[in-house]
Amino acid sequence: MGDDSEWIKLPIDQKCEHKLWKARLNGYEEALKLFEKIDDEKSPEWSKYLGLIKKFVIDSNAVAQLKGLEAALAYVENAHVAGKTTGEVVSGVVNKVFNQPKVRAKELGMDICLTFIEIEKGEVVQEELLKGLDNKNPKIIVACIETLRRALSEFGSKIIPLKPIIKVLPKLFESREKAVRDEAKLLAVEIYRWIRDALRPPLQNINSVQLKDLEEEWVKLPSSAPKQTRFLRSQQEMKAKFEQQQAAGGDADGGGDDGDEAVPQVDAYELLEAVEILSKLPKDFYDKIEAKKWQERKEALEAVEVLVKNPKLEAGDYADLVKELKKVVGKDTNVMLVALAAKCLAGLATGLRKKFGQYAGHVVPTILEKFKEKKPQVVQALQEAIDAIFLTTTLQNLSEDILAVMDNKNPTIKQQTSLFIARSFRHCTPSTFSKGLLKPFCAALLKHINDPAPEVRDAAFEALATALKVAGEKAVNPFLTDVDKLKLDRIKECAEKVELTGGGKVGGGADRKESRPVAGKAPVLSGAAGDKDTKENVVKSGPPKKAPAAKAGGPPKKGKQAAAGGGGSAGTKGKKGAEVKEIFEPELSIEVCEEKASAVLPASCIQQLDSGNWKERLACMEEFQKAVELMDKNEMPCQALVRMLAKKPGWKETNFQVMQIKLRIVALVAQKGTFSKTSAQIVLDGLVDKIGDVKCGNNAKEALTAIAEACQLPWTAEQVMSMAFSQKNPKNQSETLNWLSNAIKEFGFLGLNVKAFISNVKTALAATNPAVRTSAITLLGVLYLYVGPSLRMFFEDEKPALLSQIDAEFEKMQGQTPPAPSRGSSRHTVGAGDDGEEGEDQEEAGNDVVDLLPRADISDKITSDLVSKIGDKNWKIRKEGLDEVASIINEAKFIQPSIGELAPALKSRLNDSNKILVQQTLSILQQLAIAIGPNIKQHVKNLGISIITILGDSKSNVRAASLTTINAWTEQTGMKEWLEGEDLSEELKKENPFLRQELLGWLAEKLPTLRTVPSDLFFCVPHLYSCLEDRNGDVRKKAQDALPFFMMHLGFEKMAKATGKLKTASKDQVLTMLEKAKANMPAKPAPPKACSRAAGAAPAKCQTASGSGEDFMASSVDTKPDPKKAKAGGTAPKTKGIQGKKVPSKSNLKEDDDRSGPVFVIVPGGKEQRMKDEKGLKVLKWNFTTPRDEYIEQLKTQMSSCIAKWLQDEMFHSDFQHHNKAIAIMVDHLEGEKDGVISCLDLILKWVTLRFFDTNTSVLMKALEYLKLLFTMLNQEEYHLTEIEANSFIPYLVLKVGEPKDVIRRDVRAILNRMCLVYPASKMFTFIMEGTKSKNSKQRAECLEELGCLVESYGMNVCQPTPGKALKEMAVHIGDRDNTVRNAALNTIVTVYNVHGDQVFKLIGNLSEKDMSMLEERIKRSAKRPNAALAKQVEEKPQRIQSVSANTNMLRKGPVEDMSSKLNQARNMSGHSEATHTVPREFQLDLDEIENDNGTVRCEMPALVQHKLDDILEPVLIPEPKIRAVSPHFDDMHSNTASTINFVISQVASGDINTSIQALAQIDEVLRQEDKAEAMSGHIDQFLIATFMQLRLIYNTHMADEKLDKDEIVKLYSCIIGNMISLFQIESLAREASAGVLKDLMHGLITLMLDSRVEDLEEGQQVIRSVNLLVVKVLEKSDQTNILSALLVLLQDSLLATASSPKFSELVMKCLWRMVRLLPETINTINLDRIMLDIHIFMKVFPKEKLKQCKSEFPIRTLKTLIHTLCKLKGPKILDHLTMIDNKNESELEAHLCRVMKHSLDQTGSKTDKGTEKGASRIDEKSPKAKVNDILAEIFKKIGSKENTKEGLAELYEYKKKYSDADIEPFLKNSSQFFQSYVERGLRLIELEREGKGRIPSSTGVSPQMEVSCIPAPTNTVSSSIGNSNGEEVGPSVYLERLKILRQRCGLDNAKQEDRPPLTSQLSKPSVPTVASSTDMLHSKLSQLRESREQYQHIDMDSNQTHSSGTTTSSSTASNIDDLKKRLERIKSSRK
Repeated sequence: MGDDSEWIKLPIDQKCEHKLWKARLNGYEEALKLFEKIDDEKSPEWSKYLGLIKKFVIDSNAVAQLKGLEAALAYVENAHVAGKTTGEVVSGVVNKVFNQPKVRAKELGMDICLTFIEIEKGEVVQEELLKGLDNKNPKIIVACIETLRRALSEFGSKIIPLKPIIKVLPKLFESREKAVRDEAKLLAVEIYRWIRDALRPPLQNINSVQLKDLEEEWVKLPSSAPKQTRFLRSQQEMKAKFEQQQAAGGDADGGGDDGDEAVPQVDAYELLEAVEILSKLPKDFYDKIEAKKWQERKEALEAVEVLVKNPKLEAGDYADLVKELKKVVGKDTNVMLVALAAKCLAGLATGLRKKFGQYAGHVVPTILEKFKEKKPQVVQALQEAIDAIFLTTTLQNLSEDILAVMDNKNPTIKQQTSLFIARSFRHCTPSTFSKGLLKPFCAALLKHINDPAPEVRDAAFEALATALKVAGEKAVNPFLTDVDKLKLDRIKECAEKVELTGGGKVGGGADRKESRPVAGKAPVLSGAAGDKDTKENVVKSGPPKKAPAAKAGGPPKKGKQAAAGGGGSAGTKGKKGAEVKEIFEPELSIEVCEEKASAVLPASCIQQLDSGNWKERLACMEEFQKAVELMDKNEMPCQALVRMLAKKPGWKETNFQVMQIKLRIVALVAQKGTFSKTSAQIVLDGLVDKIGDVKCGNNAKEALTAIAEACQLPWTAEQVMSMAFSQKNPKNQSETLNWLSNAIKEFGFLGLNVKAFISNVKTALAATNPAVRTSAITLLGVLYLYVGPSLRMFFEDEKPALLSQIDAEFEKMQGQTPPAPSRGSSRHTVGAGDDGEEGEDQEEAGNDVVDLLPRADISDKITSDLVSKIGDKNWKIRKEGLDEVASIINEAKFIQPSIGELAPALKSRLNDSNKILVQQTLSILQQLAIAIGPNIKQHVKNLGISIITILGDSKSNVRAASLTTINAWTEQTGMKEWLEGEDLSEELKKENPFLRQELLGWLAEKLPTLRTVPSDLFFCVPHLYSCLEDRNGDVRKKAQDALPFFMMHLGFEKMAKATGKLKTASKDQVLTMLEKAKANMPAKPAPPKACSRAAGAAPAKCQTASGSGEDFMASSVDTKPDPKKAKAGGTAPKTKGIQGKKVPSKSNLKEDDDRSGPVFVIVPGGKEQRMKDEKGLKVLKWNFTTPRDEYIEQLKTQMSSCIAKWLQDEMFHSDFQHHNKAIAIMVDHLEGEKDGVISCLDLILKWVTLRFFDTNTSVLMKALEYLKLLFTMLNQEEYHLTEIEANSFIPYLVLKVGEPKDVIRRDVRAILNRMCLVYPASKMFTFIMEGTKSKNSKQRAECLEELGCLVESYGMNVCQPTPGKALKEMAVHIGDRDNTVRNAALNTIVTVYNVHGDQVFKLIGNLSEKDMSMLEERIKRSAKRPNAALAKQVEEKPQRIQSVSANTNMLRKGPVEDMSSKLNQARNMSGHSEATHTVPREFQLDLDEIENDNGTVRCEMPALVQHKLDDILEPVLIPEPKIRAVSPHFDDMHSNTASTINFVISQVASGDINTSIQALAQIDEVLRQEDKAEAMSGHIDQFLIATFMQLRLIYNTHMADEKLDKDEIVKLYSCIIGNMISLFQIESLAREASAGVLKDLMHGLITLMLDSRVEDLEEGQQVIRSVNLLVVKVLEKSDQTNILSALLVLLQDSLLATASSPKFSELVMKCLWRMVRLLPETINTINLDRIMLDIHIFMKVFPKEKLKQCKSEFPIRTLKTLIHTLCKLKGPKILDHLTMIDNKNESELEAHLCRVMKHSLDQTGSKTDKGTEKGASRIDEKSPKAKVNDILAEIFKKIGSKENTKEGLAELYEYKKKYSDADIEPFLKNSSQFFQSYVERGLRLIELEREGKGRIPSSTGVSPQMEVSCIPAPTNTVSSSIGNSNGEEVGPSVYLERLKILRQRCGLDNAKQEDRPPLTSQLSKPSVPTVASSTDMLHSKLSQLRESREQYQHIDMDSNQTHSSGTTTSSSTASNIDDLKKRLERIKSSRK
């Protein structure tokens, strides 16, 4: 039985581990109850059981195990930490529960597993269950399968990944155990429910009978999709939705859509295991496949066919195999083998999927060529192969190969290619169909629809129809403009029949088709017939100059424009339609023309056309012009009119006046009429002929422009150029070029055929006439604006002299944006058409330039000999081969992407053992990228990825070469191709540290620039996580750097989910990193602006605010929606209008109109939004070494909404003159638009930083002038710089301090000086300190000097982070190699020395001997005493200091004014009388002059007469900070009180005594005023922490410091204690202190009381008394629960600490006794549960036995007393307060409480007797002994209580008088020495009073102050050793009383005191006494310090002595009074 009782007492967790099963059973039961009872899932209680749960589950006793399982289940359901136990618990369940015979145990086990899944631990559970399937015990296997089935059934396939389960299914079907097979069958049925037919392939190889059974079961399943019925904790919303549906009657209502969501489509491929086949190839395969006998080749192929039938193949190097198969397909004569090889390729492509993509480019051309075979089985095999291959790559990658075959002569090839295209299109989506893809395919297919072979036509129709269906009419119609109606209808008809692969896409296509039929058709039909005819004419007979129009690229371009117009407004659509219709007007005969002209022109006019008299001709022309002006557009026969003009003399007209009018008429006709290209052909020749004419040239140009507007510039320009260069007149040529330059600017660049101009431009450049050359170069400059640097490629072979001219022109154009098109079709589409489309068109136009380059085909040069050379065994020969390749590429310059066998040959060289060859290969690949251009894309998979592999090379130069090559490739290809597929993740998987770090670095650089990435990037994530934990530190760092960029594209959720597969330790680590990365995650880059390509659409478009597509892009950097711009005074729309209409001739007028409004537009909330964006990393942080273009662009975009457009143009002009102009404008507007300037201040400052990087000095000077004015204005406006404004400006300003020009340096210093008025000097300090690290020695020196000035002006507080660190950094520069820097460093430190004295040496730390001697020498030389230094400082810098102090008042805003008002009053007072310092000297930190506004320091003290004597009684305030208190911070740094208080509090803990005193003074200021004290709320803990940190600092550092003046320390102590007393007066604030802080505070105070070093100080006793008083305050006023708890913990700590002195513990216990005394009043406010918990913990740490071993019996008595008192007060209810104790049973406390309760119940009887007896004894005096005891007990009780102590002492005095023999010894014996002396002293005082020794009314005998400060009682905190020399404790109030007596004796009035508010009223409520005592102590302190100072200064005694006389303390009362008498005498005599 003994055993039993043993374990019953144990705590639950110990029972659960007990060796007795009963004990464990009992433990599990209790644990179960406990787990169900704990509400908080994060309760610390859970953690206790973390290690035990596994034991619950695997208990060896079956009965206990059942209960253990129940408890474990409850734990997993409720505990937040349960997830940590998943692995071990589930493993225990699998191995020890699933084999149990009891069904209940198994069920519980399964429930535990499912609950773990519910708390998001599915992966671990599944892993353990799958391990269980390998167990030998079939019971376990069955249970595991059943658990998996249940999990899948309840949670669904989204949460339970099926792949690992399906992998083991076939094995389970082979089990010998029937139970296992049956359970496996049920599982297979459940899986089928979720993924349907995707399960068939993995199970195809199981026993046929079993498969048949399964099929039967599967058929029975309902067809509706299954649903998840149990949800994860994170899926609570889904759960609620599901429950609602259930309640609403099953899934009747929302079943459909939810079903889709619930069941993800599973790809069977994903579930399959990959098979490795390369190693299984027959050994002789490569020999056999080359064999001569076809049978052997067939064997080899059949072997491959069998292998590739595996539905999923493992990735590997299949290059050789594919090469052989390709050879068979392309060259084998046996068609059977061709079909077989095609099947093998199809199998490979299907099994490898995306991994086959890299081989696709090699194989597709061969297969397409092979379609010439007629045999159906071959064709079918080839079709299957090419379709399978298509799915492994993209249409983009294959487009080149497919288009190359389209021109083949063989109709079968053409037919099959078109059919393949049609099939491929079906796999595309509208989004993957870019115009770039559609354009060439449509062009090629359009040729095929006119093919003679019907099958080719049909196939082409099908392909076009599919394109129409997939991409929609809108996208395809522009390419069908040449198709006649019949064919178009046929295409549409076919489109109806097309069925797409994805059902969803059809709808999209259809909608799209329906949406704008008219818009699409109008232009298409109108021009169809005519276009076709002309096209044929051109081909047959047209002159060569027209040829370009007929190119495949031609018509689509026109069509594209037409379509854009059609999509626009109705007006433009009509106009376009007409234009297209009339473009090819039939040519009319001269007769018809005359007839038509005579109908509209006056007869006389027609007759005089060819008159011989020029005057008649002139008159005729004037009539002609009038007639044309009046003619209606529809009636104007344009062709007839221009033919009339061309009639003899026509363009050979000799009279210039006639000619001018003629040209004007042409322009009019072209503008007004419907002018066709036919009409244009008639006049163009004549116009070009006249363009060089001096008099008529301008008219000719205007006519050409009008024609270009009518017939579109591309066509007109081409005609004009070819005409001009077919004649010899250089003037005409140069003027034509000039006209074209201008026209391009006016019309934009859209549709221009650069290639056609280039040959003409080349001719012009070769001309002998310099004017022609100049014009050509000008035209090139204009083209450069649109085409960009690639234009130069065409002219690289020009002469160097000419090339340098071209380069100079290009240089001029650099950075300029092309102007907005103001004429032609592009103008119409800017506002109207579909903007997005427009953008695409332009981009294409830009890209076209790259396509225009003539590319050579080098495939014929890559001979087999060259390839074998590259692969030779001898490295020299290999090198020769590579050299040849390099020279081939060099010669060709631009090549086609077909490079034959070169790719594999180069790939093999990348693995060359000779590193030199590897590097050479890399440089060839780099060349190749530039030569092939964007089409290098198709080589990314086979060559690009191999380059990445080299990043793992051990040689850094090879790695660098590899990286350069990769970057050259990505420049051409973009990143998409690289990120697609798993190639990149395969590379990252390799555990090569070099490869990993280089690849991650590269990704970190590239990913942030991408807007979208392929989803395949996700494959890299697991490897990225393994890199985060790589052994190599560099890899880890790179992985961490790349993390935010992966997250930016994949999202946090997805990445966090991917951590599921990691080990627990790794997972937690990675998740932490993910959280961190989430904070640094940048925003995705803004979409590129369409006009960045600037191909015809000008910036106007980007700056519109019409909500167009580009506009959002443009503003996306700013991330503000457009309405904001619209609100901003409508500036943005205005700009659009101006730009749209701007005509060069009127530009000045336009600009003037525009400059009327304000320069700075105030956008509400604009600045805040910008700050937010910068903080959230949505935009680039303004941080760079030199400004890159993206920063400038970003600033431009941000400015667009808030700075006038015209000013912006000046600001961002490339010429510095404009910058000067911009600054001048900003200066002019500075005063007038202050608010505007402030609202854009961040942008203005950023712009100025850009100017700092300009080389032009004049701009810099002007910018600095502007900054001076700006900061002066900001100061007047009381503005404060924000952090972001400061961070993006100050560092760059500091750079300029190092300028070589002295005048600039001076200006910068002046600006820095002014900035301190709008930004805290301490923060400026940090930036300037950063500047001292510069490489520029001038900058270092200037920064050091500036630091010196800051310290001089603002004191040491300005040094950040601490004076010590700052000085150490400055001192480093004493050893600088530059002399000026050394001097500056020395001077700065001397300055600090002058302010701060010898402590500087301590702060600087260790300097080298040389440096130290230099410093000491410099200090000696300066030979200044600190005071003198300061006086000098004031003389030197009056303006700086005054401006500071004057502004401190102004710079305040908002709530801080409350706090500052007091300071200001004090300042103003001090201004009135020159030096009425009401603040004691020592609090002024030697900075009186700062506070003194007149800047003079008076040394003599004021005359005594100014003071009244009753100052004696004025309590001394803790000094008011009258100076620029705690650096500029406190005043102007913050705009709200809280941050101000935070700052000041932080200063309290400063290592610098003066700083700390100042801060305390300011806090006291606040605490003393009732209305302000509330401001401290919320900061109490912070303040107390700072305070005890300061106490600790004094104790550990200052007291030990010999150099420090001990008076300083006493002064600091006084301030601290005074402050705390003020604080603990205010109950509401005192209660805010938390237990932990109180514990530390009490520790600090008690340590101080016991510090013998303090006692030795002159004022030490006084300090200790004040602490005593403070401790009492703390005990009474703070939150009683907190202080009691704090004391208990402190006692526990002090008893545990061996170093702690017994005195310390004793004092803590005395505090506790005091608390116990207070308990009757406070019991109801105490949280007893918490206190009981603390006592419980105490008793746990100190069981009774341990306490008894203590040397002192006090601890155990203290504890007992506390418990006893609590029991007495609460009675049995006390037992209800043990809720926070976990295992009450094991707690000694409960037992102890029970004993006390029991004891008190036993005593109740005798208690009542005593009670009555006590009651009776007062009346009846029968029992004198009892009576005496009771009376004395009552009296002592009163003395001990705070309220009645006075009454108690009086009663005791009376009692002793009455019963002189009464013995009070027994009562005093048990109390402390201190209490005894208190009682004796109290009695003596009463005696003094009563005897009338002092004429004092008795009420003042024991003053209220004394009552509070001196109540010792047994619980008092003061140690008995404290007291004065008589062994007594005398409170300061006693002296105050004595002073009153003395005043009365001297005939002075005491009442005066009331006139002045006593200090109490300033500290808190007047009703609270005591404070006087706390400040008395300060009086004495201050007065003594003052005295010593006065003696030092040899000044007559002044009224300050009156203070001293009131408060000086001395050891004996008598001497005290004598002293006072003497002083009063002195005062009187001096007054006479």
